[in-house]
Parts: sequence; structure tokens; C-alpha cells
Amino acid sequence: MPLDSKRREDMEDMIAPMTTPASRTAVGSVGTVATEFLDLPQPLALDCGRELYPIRIAYETYGTLSPARDNAVLVCHALSGDAHAAGFAPTAVAASTRDGFRADERDAGSGRGLGWWDGMIGPGKAFDTDRFFVVSSNLLGGCRGTTGPSSTNPATGRPYGSGFPVITVADMVRAERALLSELGITRLAAVAGGSLGGMQALEWAVQYGDHVEAIVAIASTHALHPQGIAWNAIARNAITADPDWQGGHYHGTGRAPTSGMGVARMVGHITYLSAASLNDKFGRRLQFADDIRYLLTEPEFEVESYLRHQADSFVKRFDANTYLYTSRALSYFDLSRQHGGGQLAHALRNVSARTLLIAFSSDWLYPPAGSAELAAALRAAGKEVEFHVIDAPYGHDCFLLEEARQTPMIRQFLAR
Repeated sequence: MPLDSKRREDMEDMIAPMTTPASRTAVGSVGTVATEFLDLPQPLALDCGRELYPIRIAYETYGTLSPARDNAVLVCHALSGDAHAAGFAPTAVAASTRDGFRADERDAGSGRGLGWWDGMIGPGKAFDTDRFFVVSSNLLGGCRGTTGPSSTNPATGRPYGSGFPVITVADMVRAERALLSELGITRLAAVAGGSLGGMQALEWAVQYGDHVEAIVAIASTHALHPQGIAWNAIARNAITADPDWQGGHYHGTGRAPTSGMGVARMVGHITYLSAASLNDKFGRRLQFADDIRYLLTEPEFEVESYLRHQADSFVKRFDANTYLYTSRALSYFDLSRQHGGGQLAHALRNVSARTLLIAFSSDWLYPPAGSAELAAALRAAGKEVEFHVIDAPYGHDCFLLEEARQTPMIRQFLAR
């Protein structure tokens, strides 16, 4: 069954703090987990032609790595996620004293309650920590502990801002691979994720096919549809049009593009929902009175007040530049262009991982048709693929909300 409406609100877009019924956490919990940090020893070559160094990566682990080091599963987060995927975050994270490690990075795990995929990671869950050693890292360009635009540029001693190199999903995956290498993990039992996380899983299968046994891509795609690119462009334009963006160099000025970021959040949030779910949740109900109040700028409808609340909450916990860079990366993602000369089946020629694709009937941002196209291309390339469409009304957010229906599919797939 789907989660209750309170938890749906709390889990939207993956990392909002949440209050979960005790029945969901008493069984199968991974307990209290602290975010850890690792500095990569070598510069990372990026698709844009630049190198990035130093790089610090925030990550968490759940379960026990086997003596053969062959039971590791990497879970990858979506646009505004972070390394805290499961268990309870401690009230504080040990601070590093390395120069350039900012306070916002040190506090990456503070006070965030349950992880964004806690219902899927733990003993007996989809990613069973009695069997698997699960790794979750904050992606490259992030603002929750991994090096990104808000980190210190060693060449200037100031935050990178818009001077941070433009990154791709492939760059994110290279950083993840470098992290795993430092952890002594050279082969993965699986890579899994939803939305942008699913794109990372697909990139892993294409770029490092010999190092991945299986991938699980949920509510994802091999290339974002033009409508999705357009919505992302609107969100980015809202941020850069805010005078307080200051060309991307707003850190330390006492001003930040909170207005533009709020609009970007509103736009993005609506794309994660469906028309049916919005109608069921809000209808045309008024927020403050039994009749309209003839006000121009204040919220009149419940849905308007809800979006404003989402915006206000989001700007307090997320960096605007990280939003710009990550949004651009997922818009760039296109397996056909990057690896197949325009042919998707050709791009998938080196995939050896078994593939599980899960889509949702009401997801219009990452529609089932995209997953069906990917499944057909994998079969045409002679690859092993399993594809499911779950009939659910919550739009793109289904990948966070329909955990109970995804779990048996994932458990059975990984058990084979």
C-alpha cells in the first residue's frame, strides 16, 4: 500500500525531514548512521575538458562488506538528494579541519531524521543489509558534503560559485567509482536509483559494464524528453534572473537568490506530481477563508500555500548553484549521443549487467514510454532486461512513495 499522506508530504523530493510511524522503523532499521567523508587522491578528468581537485565526497554505508568484497550495492540519489539514504542521522557530524571544508559540508548529516530511501534499505528490505553492503554518496557538485559550487576553490580561497566546472552524469559516476576504489570495492553487485539516480545507474552499466552485476533504474530514462528539458530551463532561468544570484558569486555577500530558487522549487515540485494527485490533495479548496479575498499576491488556494511552503523549506537546505549544475547535468544526459552515435542500441552494446526498469503510469516527467524504449533497445542489443509499469497516481514521486510495491520486484530481481 502507498504511504500515508503525511509521509508523502515529508518525503517529496527525497530529503525533507520526516516523521515516520514507529511500525516502519522498528523492523528492518539500519539504526543511527553518521555521514563519512573521503578525499580523492587524484584529480578527476571531466567531460568539459577540465580537471577538478581536490574532491571530497560525503558518503554513508549500511550492512557489512563481505570478505570477498562482492556484495556491494551503490544507491544513487536524485537532484536534491544527499548521502543520507537510510537510518537515523545523528544530531551532529564530526568536523574535519582540512582547509576548504566548509561548515555547510561539515553539517551535511545534522538533524535530518530518516534517510530518503529508508523504506528500501535495511534488513529484509529491497536492498537487504543482511545480504548487501549498501553505499550511498552525495553526488559530485552537491551541497551536502561533496565538493561542489559552494566549496572553496583552492586557486582563489573563495567558493567556486559559477566558476565551478560544468559537470555531467558521467562525471558523477567517475567520482563514485573513484570513491569505491578507495573503499576497496572494484565490482558492484548492483547500482540502483530513481530519477537522476537511475541515470547514474544506466551510466554505470554503459561506462563500466565489466564492474556491475545488475542495475535497477526506477522512474528514469536514457534521455530526458524535451518537455523535461524545458521545465528545467525555466527553473534555472528563475534562479539566474534573481539579482541576488550575482552571477553565481553570492556566497559571503549576505544575499542569496532565494526568490528565484523558490520559484525553481515550485516549478520542479509540480513536475514531480500528477494532475490527479494535485486534484485529490487540494482540489480548488481555499486556504484561509470560505470565499475569495480579492488579494493579488497572497495565497488564496491551498495549492498556492503548499507551493510557497515547499519553496520556503527548500531554500533553507539547498544551494542554488548546485541546483543549476545538477539540473544542467541531467538535461545533458543522453546515452545515444554520448555512447552510440545517435543509436540507443549501439550505446548499450557493452552492457553486461542485468537490468531492472520500473516506471509509473502517472509519471509524465519520466514517462513509461521512455523506459519501454530503453527496454526494447536493450533487448535489441541482446541484453537481459526486466521491465515493470506500476499503476499509481502520484506522478514522478511514486519512486519514493510506492516502496511496498517496488520491494518484491527488486528483491526477486536481485535474488536471481
